[in-house]
Amino acid sequence: MPEKKLIEVRNSYALPEDVLDAVKEAMNEDVEELVSLFKVLADPTRLRILKALEVRSLCVCVLVETADHKHSALSYHLKLLKEAELVDSRRERSFQIYELTEFGSMLLKSIGKHFEKS
Repeated sequence: MPEKKLIEVRNSYALPEDVLDAVKEAMNEDVEELVSLFKVLADPTRLRILKALEVRSLCVCVLVETADHKHSALSYHLKLLKEAELVDSRRERSFQIYELTEFGSMLLKSIGKHFEKS
């Protein structure tokens, strides 16, 4: 196995050159999509909507009934959650039914597991 060239970063802290290159690449990645997702998740109302949809697919009318928000405010939050691909919707008769996407469900389960350990 060929010996890797070590690059001295500071004083006696050294990394293989390929590791340093990978770190530089990671530090220069475009993270705007991830930042947008975290902004969506940073709102307590949106997190509560996600938790409610984890119980079951719901129409906005149920969310209005159970939350202290107007229909228009909840619709706005649901729009942002849809744009982040955390929820999706379908039409059932005269109702718009919202549900978690596979990504939204996976994300909530993953976050939940983290806090169960704490």
